[in-house]
Amino acid sequence: MALFNRYLIFFFLISTQLFAQKKAFEVVPLGVKGGIDETNLSAYLLAPKNTTDFICLDAGTINAGIEKAIANNTFTVSADEVLRKYIKGYLISHAHLDHVSGLIIGSPADSSKTVYATKDCMQMMEKHYFNGDTWANFGDEGPGFQIKKYHFQTLAFGEETKLTNTTMTVKAFQLSHVNPFESTAFLIKNEENVVLYLGDTGPDEIEKSNDLRLLWQAVAPLIKEKKLKGIFIEVSFPNEQPDNALYGHLTPSHLMKELTKLEEFAGKGSLQDLKIIVTHRKPPTKNIQKIKEQLKKENVLGVDLIFPEQGKRFDL
Repeated sequence: MALFNRYLIFFFLISTQLFAQKKAFEVVPLGVKGGIDETNLSAYLLAPKNTTDFICLDAGTINAGIEKAIANNTFTVSADEVLRKYIKGYLISHAHLDHVSGLIIGSPADSSKTVYATKDCMQMMEKHYFNGDTWANFGDEGPGFQIKKYHFQTLAFGEETKLTNTTMTVKAFQLSHVNPFESTAFLIKNEENVVLYLGDTGPDEIEKSNDLRLLWQAVAPLIKEKKLKGIFIEVSFPNEQPDNALYGHLTPSHLMKELTKLEEFAGKGSLQDLKIIVTHRKPPTKNIQKIKEQLKKENVLGVDLIFPEQGKRFDL
């Protein structure tokens, strides 16, 4: 009987561990770089595991990224089907072109869906892009003739919003991207699992801001509860970039300083093996590689650094 109980406890522990490691989300990077490569700019498809109900996190490159994913056998359907049927909507962190150009250019071929952004970001897109002059207004708000293909939905900071045609919700948090200009972090939730995606942001000490500190305080409980599956966060420049030329971005050293602050809220050792998806590395190639090397060298927190590749699926 004692032996039986030991086996029972053993199998219980194993099954518990496997359950804890169960993947909750699928990610398909459509674009992973910052900078000048217009075929590979920030855009990440995120869906609950074993579904095709993707939300697109930023939209710098869409079509070229879908074609790359098809070439990698990540998708086995046409690019048109991925664009029109798999992508259920777009979460736009800020209105810089390297985060929205794929959405703009792809809009004539796209299907009806929702574009989510905060008030300032949405107003910039309506004023400068979907305005009837620079580009046709494919939305249902803003100037000029409204084609009404896209529903423009404004997100209020800190409020949970249902992502239409998915089982996911989103909560927006303010970021500083060359203070006083805004960017956005999105906390995406499906059932009890969450992912955090940050648009472009500089470190608090350079931005003279508390935005990252407030964000870390908000997500620390999710780390303690083992609900946070990963953090997408940018590192645009290697450490050699001077602070006065960061332009609202992070370096490896600044990222690790910020993650150390997060660990202070979540508890010592709490970030061990937490997946950190490194986004927005800027060319040239030598800098992209240098960022990777510097992050690995400075990773005293033991986070699981992920360097996404365009068109290659991974799970969280």
